[in-house]
Amino acid sequence: MSTSGDARAALSIQRPSVRTRRRPVWKRRLNEAGAYLLALVWLAVAAFPIFFMGLTAFKTMREFLVSPWELPSRLNLSNFGSVWASDFPRYLTNSVFVSVVSVLLIVALSSLAAYAFARMTFPGRRPLFLWILAGMMIPIHITLIPIYIMTQRMGTYDTLVALIGPYVGFGLPISVFILTEFFSQIPKELEDASRIDGCTYFQTFYRITLPLAGPALATVAIYNLIGAWNEFIFASVLLQSPEAFTLPLGLRQLFGQFGIDTPAVMATVLLGSLPTILFFVVFQERVVSGLTAGALRS
Repeated sequence: MSTSGDARAALSIQRPSVRTRRRPVWKRRLNEAGAYLLALVWLAVAAFPIFFMGLTAFKTMREFLVSPWELPSRLNLSNFGSVWASDFPRYLTNSVFVSVVSVLLIVALSSLAAYAFARMTFPGRRPLFLWILAGMMIPIHITLIPIYIMTQRMGTYDTLVALIGPYVGFGLPISVFILTEFFSQIPKELEDASRIDGCTYFQTFYRITLPLAGPALATVAIYNLIGAWNEFIFASVLLQSPEAFTLPLGLRQLFGQFGIDTPAVMATVLLGSLPTILFFVVFQERVVSGLTAGALRS
């Protein structure tokens, strides 16, 4: 027997044969059926509040009291007209301004910081990165009094500008973490090629790296948009005038205004949640691809 034949024989002795045992077909189908059943249960639980909200918003108060679970007899839009004739548009405008400005600042600052942490080498990079990530562990409630005092001294109390600082500050740590992980997976050869072509660091960032980070940027934008849109604690502490109320504070005012008119209340909630639902539906593919990008490494 030759030397190579001896080696193969030795390997065949040392390495036990591994036989992959395939699951029986009925077990695989049973697992798939269980997964589909759980998904349907979860869909029913998640969709029920939205279904009830939409069903009630198109009813009159009489229809709601007589048959709360039946479909409305006709498409009644009077509830939406009543909501729109109230202060709802002003609250909506305030929320759009605060949320859009906060998200733009978070995306711009976090992408620049993440690119530096992922692609550059400078003294103190690791401690500074960990220091920024430590912001994710700070409870919001212990910062309310210091931020309240800061806004009083800066003269921004009871203005929409007072909300932007806390929203950006608490949105940056998780955004920097997501984008740093994404930037670190982009092949470095692309940047080397751009540097050979004469691009600076900043040109490489916005011409090469940033277009490739679309899914991660969409994930960061939607995550922070939902947080800023639904935020209530900072708004209730830093705002006092109804003219500056954002949508969560305004909804509280409108609930008191409409009283026990449940269809009008449901119409208010439906209009308030509609922008974030539409935004998520439009960009859901990018969000999913951005969330799964960190799970695949070359």
